[in-house]
Amino acid sequence: MTQRPTPDAGGYTTLSTRTAYENPWTRVREDIILRPNGREGLYGVVERGDFVVILPLWEGPDGPRVTLIRQYRYPIQKRMWELPMGMWEHRPDATPEDVARGELREETGLLATEMRDAGLMYQGAGYTTQKGRAYLATGLTQGAHEREVTEEDITCHTVPLSEMEAMILDGRITCMVTIAAFGLIRARGWI
Repeated sequence: MTQRPTPDAGGYTTLSTRTAYENPWTRVREDIILRPNGREGLYGVVERGDFVVILPLWEGPDGPRVTLIRQYRYPIQKRMWELPMGMWEHRPDATPEDVARGELREETGLLATEMRDAGLMYQGAGYTTQKGRAYLATGLTQGAHEREVTEEDITCHTVPLSEMEAMILDGRITCMVTIAAFGLIRARGWI
């Protein structure tokens, strides 16, 4: 089954596609492609739902502070410093802002009066279709978290904004999505 390239397909044509693996969160497909140079190739594509990442910002007399989470990431066998983030595979109809508010409450217990959409980003366009939106959450109040079973090891830490930036610079924060969200929000002049 040869598919014709779309106008923005970069000259690539999909010759065939098959699902190599699938679970409720991830689908891996294998495409046989025809490259612009006329040669056939193979592309493995990871399909995942859209995600959100939230920078919870506290304003206070001592300056701005950010709530980070720390959790164990099984694939790399390490605990990571991150901003709250996630996706709702069980609610594909939810708006990104609803997901952002829900993930913030779920992981940290924080409620925000204002949620500002900083923009879209792709997590790894070379291998996955997954994209997400970054949000700045302000007007925060602390409530009880509602963590899922897979999130029970999460701990929350509120640090000065300057400390978060230092953590990025010295390599304590290595989460690509966290760093990208920080940069996008900083580029907008919101922090």
